[in-house]
Amino acid sequence: MTRTSVGHFVSEASRAKFLEAYDRAMELWPSPREELDVETAYGTVHVHRYGAAAGEPVVLLHGHAGHPSNWYPQVAALGEHHPVYAVDTLDDPGRSVQRVVAEGSEENAAWLGEVLSGLGLERVHLVGVSYGGWLALNQAIHHPERVASVTALDPGGIEKVPARFYAHMVGGLFGMLAPRRYRPALGRLLANPALSAPPEMIAPLMLAMRSYKPGSRPPARPFTDEELASIALPVLVLVGRRSALLRPRQVVERVTGLVPGVRAEIVERAGHGLNLERPELVNERLLAFAAGR
Repeated sequence: MTRTSVGHFVSEASRAKFLEAYDRAMELWPSPREELDVETAYGTVHVHRYGAAAGEPVVLLHGHAGHPSNWYPQVAALGEHHPVYAVDTLDDPGRSVQRVVAEGSEENAAWLGEVLSGLGLERVHLVGVSYGGWLALNQAIHHPERVASVTALDPGGIEKVPARFYAHMVGGLFGMLAPRRYRPALGRLLANPALSAPPEMIAPLMLAMRSYKPGSRPPARPFTDEELASIALPVLVLVGRRSALLRPRQVVERVTGLVPGVRAEIVERAGHGLNLERPELVNERLLAFAAGR
């Protein structure tokens, strides 16, 4: 699919209401937190920073239609030893403002590379979940020069997006209509951590569904064997045993067969949002991997 448009809110009033909820969601992060804007050829990219003044930076990339508050269970643990940057990705509802379409893999690697350059980051540990995992792997393939390692959490790009993933999303939306006291049980049943997430985190997602018109971004395309085999960086892939996006065993087999030196693990008792479902395990793996252990 060729992209022809960028995402936008249906009105300035809708955008203002969304951003009010977005700012409340970001209060889930520890303080103090800094906010930065980086100009790129594709638009203005908003970034949140927290954590240590020194150390190798960790850069976080949220999933499709998400926002940086989704990383709230990771930020304090990572920030103790690393500067932590969370990117408001282009073509998702947030404080970034896209002005030019990023049509494909090269263009998406280009804007993210410009963000890393604009932040003055020379060697980063790139961490992404879902579509953010696709962006992280894509960066390792097309513009790896500022990347020290990649951690991909239940990432796009390993398999074609299956129909059950869209059914899972619809089920989660219906789950949001259930009384709040029933949502955690539904979340466990559906392996959907959003149903038991803090309401502050969910509010901007729900508002964006009603008032944000995404651009014509296609689903994360599967990388070719040659692309995955070209990655010359340390890579960690964590896949939820109950993932709605991926077939865990097949994904582990594919990446271990193609990506040189990759570490791959199936995370038990977790679905697609494993950073929310198993935060202690994910934090432990992220810190150990960034430390080279």
